[in-house]
Amino acid sequence: MNRDQRSITRRVAAALVATGTCGTLIVSPLTAPNAAARGHDTSSATVPAEGRHGGGETPRGANGSRHPCASARARCDGEIRVPLDWSDPASERITVAFAWLPRKDVSRPAAGTVLANPGGPAPALPAVPSLTEALGPVLDRHDLLVVEPRGLGRSSPLLCPGLDLERQESVGACAAHLGPRVRFFTADQAVADMDAVRAALGVPKVTFYGISYGTLFAQAYATRHPDRLSAVMLDSIVPTDPDGYVTRPIRSGAHLLDVACAPSRACRRLPGTPADALARLVRHLREHPDPGLRLPSLGHLTNNLYLPMVGRELNAAVAAYLDGDPLPLRRLARVIDAAPRAPLRGAELAGLISYTCADSAFPFERGATPDERRRRLERHYDTERPFSPFTVADLRASSSQRPIFGMQDICVGWPTPRSSPPVPPGAVYPRVPVLALGGDFDGTTTGEAAAVTRRFPVSVFSRVRAGGHGPTVSTPVNTCARGAMRAFITDPYASGGGAGCDEATYRALGSFPRTVAQVPPARGTGLTGEERRVVAAALATVADAAARRDPLRSPYWQETTEAGLRGGLLTFDDGTGGTGGGTGGAVTITLRDVRFTGGLSVDGEARLGGGDATARLTVTGAGGSHALELRWEAFRARDDIAVSGTVAGRPFTATVPVH
Repeated sequence: MNRDQRSITRRVAAALVATGTCGTLIVSPLTAPNAAARGHDTSSATVPAEGRHGGGETPRGANGSRHPCASARARCDGEIRVPLDWSDPASERITVAFAWLPRKDVSRPAAGTVLANPGGPAPALPAVPSLTEALGPVLDRHDLLVVEPRGLGRSSPLLCPGLDLERQESVGACAAHLGPRVRFFTADQAVADMDAVRAALGVPKVTFYGISYGTLFAQAYATRHPDRLSAVMLDSIVPTDPDGYVTRPIRSGAHLLDVACAPSRACRRLPGTPADALARLVRHLREHPDPGLRLPSLGHLTNNLYLPMVGRELNAAVAAYLDGDPLPLRRLARVIDAAPRAPLRGAELAGLISYTCADSAFPFERGATPDERRRRLERHYDTERPFSPFTVADLRASSSQRPIFGMQDICVGWPTPRSSPPVPPGAVYPRVPVLALGGDFDGTTTGEAAAVTRRFPVSVFSRVRAGGHGPTVSTPVNTCARGAMRAFITDPYASGGGAGCDEATYRALGSFPRTVAQVPPARGTGLTGEERRVVAAALATVADAAARRDPLRSPYWQETTEAGLRGGLLTFDDGTGGTGGGTGGAVTITLRDVRFTGGLSVDGEARLGGGDATARLTVTGAGGSHALELRWEAFRARDDIAVSGTVAGRPFTATVPVH
């Protein structure tokens, strides 16, 4: 259960969309111009391919002609035709599509060209709007080139009708349907296509901006076409091994429990280590199954610690469950179980399988039969226990089908007869400026990402604290990471890579108090002894509600109503500005008899505007009823929350420790 599984279910289906074509340049022995206009500058031409595409300049066409898009003054969508096998001049020709976006300021020469790939592996052209938004002012002086990887989208797509990644026989049937030519739909061939497009446009050098799987294309391009590179920008590295293949660690996300906990004073006070607590809970649930907390649900939670709600609550919820309070963990499990799942079906997913299976190293030999691969994979699961503290049996969602724990399970039935390492073994990495960004909660650890970055002689790795995957294109925007990327591409020698970015919006909880007496009291002026507890418990209640609208939350948390932890009802109104997509609009939260701790109920209304939060509450408990007004900063990663307001009309200022 690694990040591959999450990536498939969350991103790939949305990325695989079709686009139109505007201009074509055909790499063949003939010349036959053609054009079709659809709102962009469009043109086409035909040029010959002269043998193998190596480290030198690719011929641009008959008499040195360039693709007509090279002279475009607005976006131009084009195509070229390239060899299926770049090592064989006589091989079949396939179509590769691209988008060329000239710089906004065409009155001056370009400061450079950005060759961008958004990852996946998925069609790249649908991501052009998000890439242009991310690059922003960089495109005032820089041209942008986006090449659709072969086998995807508009570039000779691989299609298998009826393909279902959850059925192994479907994967094998797809490979048989596509035949032996599919072995050339790989990263080593795709970057040769990208360089052919570069040459066809007459671009001398590029800055490669790769995101996620795009960082693999960047590594392959850098080591195979080093003379055509000015700089490299890597966002969320996909690592490669010494043989040049993608390394895909098969593991659960349990190691990230400590990443979430370590910055928090309250969480660090929990007994033992996060890993030990999780292991105890897994053993308990094996012996005492809980219908409200299935082991697959718990495994899914550990693989989603990048979500603020999960990172904030999971350690404390595990500790509470072990202490006899199952409600916090069952609440998380209900939401994660109800999260939408993209179906792992679709003819266009054949391209994703082709790249991932051929570009990666797995716990089985590339030339092994599917049966032998399955045996070796099962042996790996049994002996290495990569999902520890879970076993494969713990994580099986049902007995009716074999669960998919990652691409290794899908690739069991996909033949990989050709040696096709994306990075040539023993490759020399070019001496060009490199900036790499990696988040604490990415599937690749910051240590693994930094090790890949160091292969480049002139490089900086910058950690994004509490960051997830793809911080330069994330939603909502990580302005720090995006700013570092823009500064680097604008001037790779001057930016220095920045001082690191921090995306944290919370401190992980250490407990879920069951009574008001267990709530750490507020410290400050203007409060009686009883009121210190009341203010702290009220703030904990409304902060728990506000956390459901963390600006970095995923679509998992889109409910307009939710039950209070121990009773009552929360109602969310995201308003016209809305934070449903996650960026700082006004949110109103209505609380009706909400009980976060036992013995105290809260009614009223809270408003969130960016990081500013206010609440008007009536708090009722054994000591009577209290009218409170609270003001504090939400979504700040601090161990103590500064709060001010009134109790029964009397002003106070205080700090409340994160419990």
